[in-house]
Amino acid sequence: MNALIHDIAQQLDAGTVIPYLGPDMLSLCRDLKVPATPLALAEIMTSKVSVPHKIRKRLTQAAQFIENFKHRKSVVHLMNEAFAATPAPSAFHLALAGSGAGLWVDTWYDDTMAAALAQTQSASDWVQVQGLSQSEHFGHWTGVYAGDGALLPEVPADAGRILYKPIGSHGPAGNFLVSDSDYVEVLTEIDIQTPIPAAVQAWRTGRNFLFLGCRFDDQLTRCFARQIMKRSSDRHWAVLPEEPTRMEARFLQEQGITRINMPLAQFADALMEAMQPALAA
Repeated sequence: MNALIHDIAQQLDAGTVIPYLGPDMLSLCRDLKVPATPLALAEIMTSKVSVPHKIRKRLTQAAQFIENFKHRKSVVHLMNEAFAATPAPSAFHLALAGSGAGLWVDTWYDDTMAAALAQTQSASDWVQVQGLSQSEHFGHWTGVYAGDGALLPEVPADAGRILYKPIGSHGPAGNFLVSDSDYVEVLTEIDIQTPIPAAVQAWRTGRNFLFLGCRFDDQLTRCFARQIMKRSSDRHWAVLPEEPTRMEARFLQEQGITRINMPLAQFADALMEAMQPALAA
């Protein structure tokens, strides 16, 4: 295992590894101020807007009900409230932000990784690309923002680093894919890669993904990961201490993902230790 972790550290330094972050990355933050699971987010939203009991714990369905019977603006308002605070980035967030990676994929709505990049990179060195809801931005799949939050027309040709938030993010503009209809629109096109930015498609080619804080126990997370990984290498890793479900195990096998059976915090410490020579260089 030590040899594998050192290998991953070396590849991170070389820029051949793409960190793919899930909601459980927030478990590493000391001052967790935002919901860290779809269930926690659903419970926050449905505590403020009444929805049918049977969908109170189902995030996308609850969001769709609120969108249908209140307004899309109500969904956005609830999401912005839920993620208004930014957890202080953990040491691992900062280490990944300061690594040789050129692309980070972040699949939750918090601003933690963006804050880590702001602390480790100059604003001109990175951009953020976020998925957009078709109900608010029809015909536009992504929004591009400079490190200082300024809206850009596209990913600059000389963008050194990209933070890709495929389901949106709180900052800087409150873009969220969260309701059933949001996902239906994206999933209709994702097989032909339309919603995935060309810059992301280019960068992933031939590279390895490192999944951190992710589970693949539902169809949505598997679908997004599968399409974002397309045309990358055939060697990837996922830190997954929980025993995989049958569908997760099948997904890992199909995608060439090696399971690292280690708690995320333990893996983070080991990888940061292995990264020290590169970070000090």
